[in-house]
Amino acid sequence: MLALGGTVSQDARMQCARLLLGLIVLTLGSRTLAAPDHPNFIIIFCDDLGYADIGSFGSKTHDTPVLDRMAAEGMRLTAFYSTCSVCSPSRSSLMTGCYPRRVNMHVDEKGRCVLFPASRKGLNPDEITIAEVLKERGYATMCIGKWHLGDHPDFLPTKQGFDSYFGIPYSNDMNRKEVPLPLVRDETVVANGIQGDITITAQYTAEAVKFIAENRERPFFLYLPHTAVHVPLVPGEAFQGKSRDGAYGDWVQEIDWSTGEILKALKANGLDERTLVLFTSDNGSSRVKEGSNLPLRGGKGRTDEGGMRLPCQVRWPGHIPAGTSRGELTSTIDLLPTFAALAGGKVPADRVIDGRDIWPILSGDPKAASPHEAFYYYQMAQLQAVRSGDWKLFVPMASKKSNWGKPETNTETLLFDLSTDIHEDHNVAADHPEVVKRLMAQAEKARSDLGDEARPGAGQREAGWVETASPQLMHQ
Repeated sequence: MLALGGTVSQDARMQCARLLLGLIVLTLGSRTLAAPDHPNFIIIFCDDLGYADIGSFGSKTHDTPVLDRMAAEGMRLTAFYSTCSVCSPSRSSLMTGCYPRRVNMHVDEKGRCVLFPASRKGLNPDEITIAEVLKERGYATMCIGKWHLGDHPDFLPTKQGFDSYFGIPYSNDMNRKEVPLPLVRDETVVANGIQGDITITAQYTAEAVKFIAENRERPFFLYLPHTAVHVPLVPGEAFQGKSRDGAYGDWVQEIDWSTGEILKALKANGLDERTLVLFTSDNGSSRVKEGSNLPLRGGKGRTDEGGMRLPCQVRWPGHIPAGTSRGELTSTIDLLPTFAALAGGKVPADRVIDGRDIWPILSGDPKAASPHEAFYYYQMAQLQAVRSGDWKLFVPMASKKSNWGKPETNTETLLFDLSTDIHEDHNVAADHPEVVKRLMAQAEKARSDLGDEARPGAGQREAGWVETASPQLMHQ
């Protein structure tokens, strides 16, 4: 032991250095990295992008160097799910942290599975969105892109916690004679009939870069739901003919460029290590034959894995361990509670929120497990499957309802072990009756709480409704 006032020997200095190094290694080895208060959040949310449409998830036809580098600098979530395999329901979950049936956004007023122009229905303004949770913590908030949760002014992003909005209220194929496809800023139509606009991704990107620069001195939440790669395919001129996969691949590669511009903006404004960026899609690709969803079965409009399991990667230098992958079940419904916790906010306590905080997984805690005992696969009003752990059970039903393709009859119980059968080829229900029984009990629990085709569900809330469709968006 050194005497007070004595000279520190070389051996003592070396011993202290080794001790300090050991503490650093021990701390980093645990990978449960503490998060600072008020990080920025960016969600890049593609439309109909398949599981294997980017290089970091196995694409052989699309060149996505930015997204590949983003994965190398962050974490891939390989079992990340949407709550529905079509647009409006999946987006309602991202915004509210709830299953679509919980917030009555699983069908429109005519029983169709997405909202259409001049709809009387929309996300209820009384719902508390991820933007509203963060706004209470002093965040600047902006939505840029496809909203698809109601085009009446009462349902637009500016009524759901966003300070500003720039984009198309629904899918880019929804051009109607009475409602030409509009480009909206806040609550005002700034252009009509823009269905073939090849500059839309560039416009979104410029708005995003501008928002980042303008809010570099305060925490912000940027939600960027791309129009890409929904049909009609309109890649920018600079990207046309650049891929090995036609206009679809060209547009995927423009998304990669757009992501690069956003990451550059973060670095240019000194925000790289203060910003969590999450990249994913709303549902699987409709290009099943082209292999966009492989190695998963099926695609958009279906409750096979290809319809609802998404490519997802999250980057936050210094806080999310680089070059890692996690296979625990996570979902879009988990983003609201996770961001709320990181921002020092609270999940709404006066209502059921189905999502859970997944920061232990994102921070790299090796002991972190999925916070979900079960996950439910709904299409429209119908519960079709349930997953618990690696087991996925399709429940017997007269038909699987969908607006995409012919409904399929399914009168038998189908059980798949996703750890060994990700393509859902081998029904092992007969070999595991105890698993079937347990998952059927979970399915019945969901039907009682969330509802099913003929049951409203005890925990279902009401959507927003207006007496007449919006004259503002129809006639401006």
